[in-house]
Amino acid sequence: MLQVTLKVEGMSCNHCVVSIEGALKQIGSKGKVDLANDTVTVEYDEKKLAVEQIKEAIEDQGYDVL
Repeated sequence: MLQVTLKVEGMSCNHCVVSIEGALKQIGSKGKVDLANDTVTVEYDEKKLAVEQIKEAIEDQGYDVL
C-alpha cells in the first residue's frame, strides 16, 4: 500500500469529509480528510489505482486538487 497526501481546495464541513472519503472508498482506497490543512491523505494499492484516478474521484465530487 502506498500513501499520498493531496492539497484540496473547497472543503469546509463534515459533508465535504463524508463526500470525499466515500468517493475514495468506492474506488478501493482509504482517505482521511484534514479540513484544518486542506489536505486528503489516501492509502491505495498502486497495482489497482493510480494517483490520477484518486484525483479524478475527488474532483468528481466538486473539489479542486492542487
